[in-house]
Amino acid sequence: MSDPSGENRPEEKHSTNEPELSRRVGARAARKLQAKQAQRHVRRTAWSGLTMIGLVGWSVVVPTLLGAALGVWLDQRYAMTHSWTLTLLFAGLIIGCLNAWHWIAKEDRETHKQQQNHEWENQE
Repeated sequence: MSDPSGENRPEEKHSTNEPELSRRVGARAARKLQAKQAQRHVRRTAWSGLTMIGLVGWSVVVPTLLGAALGVWLDQRYAMTHSWTLTLLFAGLIIGCLNAWHWIAKEDRETHKQQQNHEWENQE
């Protein structure tokens, strides 16, 4: 651009375009960051789901097997009219299911809390 004195001032051209360029670069960087965070969230969600399945499985299996093992030992030592193995297997299964329910409820509370925090951050 030229001014009334006839001089060319390219620095003014850069200064007028700089805010626009800065805004565009900032917006592009923000979109990239948001996409990375969304992708990371999807990966985290998938791995956390697989982790939860493993945690629930082991929290049911371990007490059930411990109850069965204790029942077999008691059946060998103290024979009764009822089966200790079946009784303690069932008791271990109930304890395992309660334990799994506890972990799922805890994870559900944490997930809802994270979603609420994420929603609050997006509103600001």
